Amino acid sequence: MGVRFLMAMLVLGGVWAEAAGPAEDVVKGEVDRVMTAWHHAAAVADGATYFGTLAPGAIFIGTDAKERWTKEELETWAAPYFKRDSAWVFRATQRNVFVSSDGSTAWFDELLDSKSYWPTRGSGVLSLIDGKWLLRQYVMSFTIPNDSVKEIKPIVLKAFEPAK
Repeated sequence: MGVRFLMAMLVLGGVWAEAAGPAEDVVKGEVDRVMTAWHHAAAVADGATYFGTLAPGAIFIGTDAKERWTKEELETWAAPYFKRDSAWVFRATQRNVFVSSDGSTAWFDELLDSKSYWPTRGSGVLSLIDGKWLLRQYVMSFTIPNDSVKEIKPIVLKAFEPAK
């Protein structure tokens, strides 16, 4: 009887622990809201929300090969943009969110509509820190149709040539 009781408690405890953890759909919804709000913060030049969504030590990788910034470097570089009515405008038209089994880490990829560019992509990793989802890394990339690479490649390569 004692063994059966112990086994039942272990099974029920496992079910309870699973139920007590954050449901994956809820976490995905939270991450989606955080990322939508983050992009909106840039669109309305709300630096407090935008940079407050980046975790300490966060990395932002931009579209230019030279753009790899820490949170602090990005904030310094972007300061003039956040003094305007809008820093930049990107809106997700599609977002895929994935969640770790313990519900404390999420990663995503997104297709973005841009006011300044053609469709771009973003991807990132968030962690649940003190009850708040914060971005640890964000990577933005330009999308270039494969059929256009031959035309674009010489332009890009020329940009990488040393100045004469």
